[in-house]
Amino acid sequence: MAPVATSPNTAASTPKNLAIPLIDFHALLSASAPAKAETSKAILSAFEKDGFLYLKNVPIAPATLSKVFSFSKSFFEREQWQKDYLAWTTPSSNRGYVARGREKASNNLLRDEVQKEKSSNPDLKESFEIGREGVEGHPNQWPSMFDLEGAYFSKTMQEFFLECKEMHRLIMSAIAIGMSLDQHYFDEMVTKGDNNLRLLHYPSVKKGVFEKNKGQVRAGAHSDYGSITLLFQDMRGGLQVQTSAGDWLDVTPIEGTVVVNAGDLLARWTNDVIKSTKHRVVEPPTSEEAVDEYPARYSVVYFCNPDFDTWIEALPGTWENDKHGKKYQGINCGEYLVQRLSATY
Repeated sequence: MAPVATSPNTAASTPKNLAIPLIDFHALLSASAPAKAETSKAILSAFEKDGFLYLKNVPIAPATLSKVFSFSKSFFEREQWQKDYLAWTTPSSNRGYVARGREKASNNLLRDEVQKEKSSNPDLKESFEIGREGVEGHPNQWPSMFDLEGAYFSKTMQEFFLECKEMHRLIMSAIAIGMSLDQHYFDEMVTKGDNNLRLLHYPSVKKGVFEKNKGQVRAGAHSDYGSITLLFQDMRGGLQVQTSAGDWLDVTPIEGTVVVNAGDLLARWTNDVIKSTKHRVVEPPTSEEAVDEYPARYSVVYFCNPDFDTWIEALPGTWENDKHGKKYQGINCGEYLVQRLSATY
């Protein structure tokens, strides 16, 4: 999926009329109001059309990302008892290690139905969940108790968490500008950083697993729950987006970019002006037909949310001219997210 030149940005094109824009983030850091406005409109347009975009020139150094991925890989290589000691416990906390088969990515809100999906087609992944520091009763489950590398891991992830938090603020500011709101409209709603940093490891899998179960995927079809998601992926690939026609199309990794998508809460907040698009992770095709085992895949995901005490209802300008008015009742952000997480674990 090679970029195709457009102006002022570019687009990564896939078959069947889906083009995921490749947008230069640098303009959001400039003092030029026209440049910010142009980029903000491009970001909003992408969210309105397909819900996905690529960002390049983001303010996170490649060396930082390399270190994050290295520490993530080392964490998943730890002995199983160490990972289990740091186990995820509750949706309210949403911190700690999630073993393979524990979570099932799904849009089903009924826990019993999700459990059926999990039994027949479990997700082939393990993860480590990190929230903001200093939340009473919900401490992060750091591996610093085990060794010095665990301490370095903790420091690195805390610093990265804050860098992603600032990216979240800047993107929400761009959305505000694109929607003709004040650029600081969302600032007070994203100050705490009630976000979730997820390290993901999709272990190597025997080819026979996919041959035996034609519906097997590494992560099931779902839309994300929060406002926006920042995805940092390795070059293995496997992420697919569902088009409005129901086709599954590849979101091919492009080196030096971040994939950003809108979540259900942002769609709800904008009265469905912005699209929250279903996606999944499959085993990408390999050039080696005789391969017996597909290699591991790693990704780092930062799920962005409004602060948990934020009341979510249709934003100004999104519902007044809609014949249905406000499509959703107002809801507390934190309660909504706990409800969604409770169904998937």
